[in-house]
Amino acid sequence: MSTDRTRPAGRRDQSGPRSAPGGPRSASNGPRSTPGGPRSVPPQRSRRLQPHRPQRPHQWFAERLLAVLSGQRPVHWMLGHTIGEAYDQLAELAPSTPLRATHGSRPVLRHCRGAQPATGVVEAFASIAAGDRVRAMAFRLEQGADQRGRCAAVELGGARLTAGAPGCR
Repeated sequence: MSTDRTRPAGRRDQSGPRSAPGGPRSASNGPRSTPGGPRSVPPQRSRRLQPHRPQRPHQWFAERLLAVLSGQRPVHWMLGHTIGEAYDQLAELAPSTPLRATHGSRPVLRHCRGAQPATGVVEAFASIAAGDRVRAMAFRLEQGADQRGRCAAVELGGARLTAGAPGCR
Protein backbone atom coordinates (compact mmCIF):
# COMPACT_ATOMS: atom_id res chain seq x y z
CA MET A 1 0.00 0.00 0.00
CA SER A 2 1.36 3.35 -0.98
CA THR A 3 1.42 6.29 1.36
CA ASP A 4 1.49 8.70 -1.57
CA ARG A 5 -1.71 10.70 -1.10
CA THR A 6 -1.39 12.63 -4.36
CA ARG A 7 -2.18 9.59 -6.51
CA PRO A 8 -5.86 8.54 -6.87
CA ALA A 9 -6.84 5.18 -5.42
CA GLY A 10 -6.41 2.38 -7.92
CA ARG A 11 -3.80 4.16 -10.03
CA ARG A 12 -0.95 1.82 -10.87
CA ASP A 13 1.71 4.00 -12.42
CA GLN A 14 4.29 5.56 -10.13
CA SER A 15 4.09 9.08 -11.49
CA GLY A 16 2.59 11.77 -9.37
CA PRO A 17 2.12 15.46 -9.95
CA ARG A 18 5.14 17.01 -11.61
CA SER A 19 7.18 19.60 -9.82
CA ALA A 20 9.80 21.91 -11.24
CA PRO A 21 12.17 20.27 -13.75
CA GLY A 22 15.18 18.64 -12.14
CA GLY A 23 13.33 17.69 -8.95
CA PRO A 24 14.89 15.36 -6.37
CA ARG A 25 15.86 11.87 -7.57
CA SER A 26 17.50 8.92 -5.97
CA ALA A 27 19.68 6.50 -7.93
CA SER A 28 19.07 3.68 -5.45
CA ASN A 29 15.35 3.26 -6.14
CA GLY A 30 15.33 3.25 -9.93
CA PRO A 31 14.15 6.07 -12.11
CA ARG A 32 12.18 7.93 -9.45
CA SER A 33 11.75 7.54 -5.73
CA THR A 34 10.06 10.71 -4.56
CA PRO A 35 6.76 12.16 -5.71
CA GLY A 36 7.08 15.05 -8.07
CA GLY A 37 10.28 13.94 -9.80
CA PRO A 38 10.56 13.81 -13.59
CA ARG A 39 9.15 10.78 -15.37
CA SER A 40 11.38 8.31 -17.13
CA VAL A 41 8.60 6.16 -18.65
CA PRO A 42 5.73 7.74 -20.61
CA PRO A 43 2.27 6.91 -19.25
CA GLN A 44 0.24 4.24 -21.04
CA ARG A 45 -2.74 5.38 -23.06
CA SER A 46 -6.13 4.45 -21.77
CA ARG A 47 -8.94 3.20 -24.01
CA ARG A 48 -11.06 6.02 -22.61
CA LEU A 49 -8.83 8.59 -24.31
CA GLN A 50 -9.47 7.23 -27.80
CA PRO A 51 -11.72 9.51 -29.83
CA HIS A 52 -15.40 8.54 -29.99
CA ARG A 53 -16.65 7.78 -33.48
CA PRO A 54 -20.04 9.42 -34.01
CA GLN A 55 -22.91 7.25 -35.20
CA ARG A 56 -23.74 7.35 -38.88
CA PRO A 57 -27.27 8.49 -39.79
CA HIS A 58 -28.45 5.00 -40.75
CA GLN A 59 -27.21 3.56 -37.43
CA TRP A 60 -28.96 6.32 -35.50
CA PHE A 61 -32.16 5.75 -37.45
CA ALA A 62 -32.02 1.97 -36.97
CA GLU A 63 -31.90 2.47 -33.18
CA ARG A 64 -34.96 4.73 -33.34
CA LEU A 65 -36.85 2.36 -35.61
CA LEU A 66 -36.07 -0.56 -33.30
CA ALA A 67 -37.36 1.40 -30.30
CA VAL A 68 -40.70 2.02 -32.05
CA LEU A 69 -41.15 -1.49 -33.48
CA SER A 70 -40.32 -3.11 -30.14
CA GLY A 71 -42.83 -0.97 -28.23
CA GLN A 72 -40.22 1.00 -26.24
CA ARG A 73 -41.24 4.32 -27.87
CA PRO A 74 -44.50 5.61 -29.38
CA VAL A 75 -44.80 5.84 -33.15
CA HIS A 76 -45.21 9.64 -33.11
CA TRP A 77 -41.56 9.76 -31.99
CA MET A 78 -40.77 9.13 -35.69
CA LEU A 79 -43.06 11.85 -37.03
CA GLY A 80 -40.36 14.23 -38.28
CA HIS A 81 -38.06 11.42 -39.42
CA THR A 82 -40.29 9.71 -41.99
CA ILE A 83 -41.89 10.76 -45.28
CA GLY A 84 -44.65 9.41 -47.45
CA GLU A 85 -46.09 6.00 -46.72
CA ALA A 86 -43.31 5.02 -44.31
CA TYR A 87 -44.97 6.83 -41.39
CA ASP A 88 -48.39 5.35 -42.23
CA GLN A 89 -46.84 1.87 -42.27
CA LEU A 90 -45.19 2.46 -38.90
CA ALA A 91 -48.43 3.84 -37.43
CA GLU A 92 -50.30 0.68 -38.46
CA LEU A 93 -47.60 -1.73 -37.27
CA ALA A 94 -46.34 -0.13 -34.06
CA PRO A 95 -49.26 -1.38 -31.92
CA SER A 96 -48.46 -5.00 -32.89
CA THR A 97 -44.78 -4.53 -31.86
CA PRO A 98 -43.25 -6.95 -34.39
CA LEU A 99 -39.79 -6.65 -32.76
CA ARG A 100 -40.99 -7.02 -29.17
CA ALA A 101 -38.91 -8.70 -26.49
CA THR A 102 -39.07 -12.48 -26.35
CA HIS A 103 -38.80 -14.33 -23.06
CA GLY A 104 -37.70 -11.22 -21.21
CA SER A 105 -34.75 -10.35 -23.45
CA ARG A 106 -34.80 -6.85 -24.89
CA PRO A 107 -34.11 -6.62 -28.63
CA VAL A 108 -30.77 -5.06 -29.58
CA LEU A 109 -29.23 -3.83 -32.80
CA ARG A 110 -26.48 -6.31 -33.74
CA HIS A 111 -25.21 -4.93 -37.04
CA CYS A 112 -26.17 -2.04 -39.25
CA ARG A 113 -24.65 -1.33 -42.65
CA GLY A 114 -25.55 1.17 -45.32
CA ALA A 115 -24.89 1.79 -49.00
CA GLN A 116 -25.30 4.94 -51.05
CA PRO A 117 -26.80 4.01 -54.45
CA ALA A 118 -27.33 7.68 -55.39
CA THR A 119 -26.48 11.10 -54.03
CA GLY A 120 -28.65 11.87 -51.01
CA VAL A 121 -29.91 8.29 -50.64
CA VAL A 122 -28.84 5.64 -48.13
CA GLU A 123 -30.18 2.10 -48.24
CA ALA A 124 -29.44 0.31 -44.99
CA PHE A 125 -29.98 -3.08 -43.43
CA ALA A 126 -29.74 -4.18 -39.83
CA SER A 127 -29.94 -7.38 -37.83
CA ILE A 128 -31.91 -7.34 -34.60
CA ALA A 129 -31.40 -9.94 -31.87
CA ALA A 130 -33.83 -10.75 -29.06
CA GLY A 131 -32.80 -13.79 -27.08
CA ASP A 132 -32.13 -16.63 -29.53
CA ARG A 133 -34.14 -14.98 -32.31
CA VAL A 134 -32.59 -12.78 -35.04
CA ARG A 135 -34.64 -10.59 -37.37
CA ALA A 136 -33.68 -8.54 -40.42
CA MET A 137 -34.72 -4.96 -41.05
CA ALA A 138 -34.09 -2.77 -44.11
CA PHE A 139 -34.90 0.88 -44.73
CA ARG A 140 -34.20 3.72 -47.12
CA LEU A 141 -33.21 7.24 -46.07
CA GLU A 142 -33.60 10.11 -48.51
CA GLN A 143 -32.05 13.52 -48.00
CA GLY A 144 -34.48 16.42 -48.15
CA ALA A 145 -33.99 20.05 -49.14
CA ASP A 146 -32.99 20.82 -45.53
CA GLN A 147 -30.10 18.27 -45.81
CA ARG A 148 -31.73 15.92 -43.23
CA GLY A 149 -32.30 12.26 -44.00
CA ARG A 150 -35.82 10.91 -43.66
CA CYS A 151 -37.10 7.36 -43.98
CA ALA A 152 -38.99 6.66 -47.19
CA ALA A 153 -39.40 2.86 -46.95
CA VAL A 154 -39.13 0.12 -44.34
CA GLU A 155 -39.04 -3.66 -44.65
CA LEU A 156 -38.89 -6.22 -41.89
CA GLY A 157 -37.79 -9.83 -42.33
CA GLY A 158 -38.27 -9.77 -46.11
CA ALA A 159 -41.89 -8.62 -45.95
CA ARG A 160 -42.86 -5.02 -46.59
CA LEU A 161 -44.30 -3.44 -43.46
CA THR A 162 -48.03 -3.24 -44.16
CA ALA A 163 -50.90 -4.00 -41.87
CA GLY A 164 -51.94 -7.62 -42.14
CA ALA A 165 -48.78 -8.76 -43.96
CA PRO A 166 -47.80 -12.36 -43.16
CA GLY A 167 -44.96 -12.64 -40.66
CA CYS A 168 -45.67 -9.25 -39.05
CA ARG A 169 -47.49 -10.11 -35.86
